[in-house]
Amino acid sequence: MATATRTVAEACASAKRASRELAIASSESRNAALVRLAELLAARGDEILGANAEDLADERAAGLTEALIDRLTLDEARIAAMADGVREIVRLQDPVGELIEERTLASGLRMKKVRVPLGVIAVVYEARPNVTVDCAALTLKSGNAIVLRGSSYAARSNAALAALVREAVGEAGLPEGSVELLDGGDRTELAELATAEGLVDLIIPRGGEGLKEALTAVARVPVMYAAAGNNHVYVHADADLEMARRIAYNAKVQRPGVCNAAETLLVNAEVADRFLPGILADLADAGVEVVGDERARAAAAAVGEATEADWETEYLGMKMVVGVVDSLTEAITHVNLHGTGHSEAIVTNSDAAAEAFTDGVDAAVVYVNASTRFTDGFEFGMGAEIGNSTQKLHARGPIGLRELTTFKYVVHGHGQVRE
Repeated sequence: MATATRTVAEACASAKRASRELAIASSESRNAALVRLAELLAARGDEILGANAEDLADERAAGLTEALIDRLTLDEARIAAMADGVREIVRLQDPVGELIEERTLASGLRMKKVRVPLGVIAVVYEARPNVTVDCAALTLKSGNAIVLRGSSYAARSNAALAALVREAVGEAGLPEGSVELLDGGDRTELAELATAEGLVDLIIPRGGEGLKEALTAVARVPVMYAAAGNNHVYVHADADLEMARRIAYNAKVQRPGVCNAAETLLVNAEVADRFLPGILADLADAGVEVVGDERARAAAAAVGEATEADWETEYLGMKMVVGVVDSLTEAITHVNLHGTGHSEAIVTNSDAAAEAFTDGVDAAVVYVNASTRFTDGFEFGMGAEIGNSTQKLHARGPIGLRELTTFKYVVHGHGQVRE
């Protein structure tokens, strides 16, 4: 892994060399590395937990929010889940070499469009050490090398996990440079990574708006943002209110510190008086701080006054903003104005309303009568994910194996020349 004396350029150059070998490595060898990684995760849990305990005890972790502490913390169940995730990736179809299209041209040339790795993918992420394993496993399976740049307060956990990945890669006969780990230093390191033209083919940042802005300011390497999730649940006038209550509660409370949690609840005025008292009591019992507009505040004394900033905020914690709208059109307008294009949900018994919402809302994933918490690579049957893209090129939604590939045209002839 990278050390304090190793430059970003050296780590990226090592990954670039490895990427050329990975691109032609057999599916069997890449899968063998992942099988061995799952075994090492199961066998070396104490080692991983020891490193994680040191990170949690470090003074750098002292100022973290409760949500970030939750993301940083590992336990036996989370390590087991990492191993299971790696095994799931092994079982997925290898995207490399997939035939996308094949046809004979007017010239008689036989053209194939085939899926190939991107090359070197750099992932910048905060707090969650499991990202180290998830991202490394996905890139290896898809024939890519990876440069990992985690947070400094997760440095020991990330180093322990990356070392296991490199050990598994080496045992499978693949280059150890397939997985490079940077120290998680200052923004100078980030700028070097974002300008490593010719060495890095794609950067995927997993973090807040501050990270996005820092990269946008300097990046010369293509960036695919695994962006923030300011997500909404809208309860339409004809909704099954018990269903809506379960969905809204789950979307906020089940795991509030993740990007697919709901931050805003919108309720149609026709059902606000009947729906809001129950869901607001549920949220209060769970410890959620609720702020809202004037009509939401009228439903419960415990609802604070929402500011303009609240409608734009991804809380990643136990806070939610609640608003009352007069129509489906107003709900769609609100979502498109304030949402980040991640995951949005409507609860309704009307097919027409559902269609209007799914057509009108501009987001990577739009749900009808389901929680936003399902926006996840595993839940979508894609294995782990590197993140959720809110962009439209070249991938949108969960970033899985196929989203980590591009394509090339392979053309066969029998002596044709162009006149």
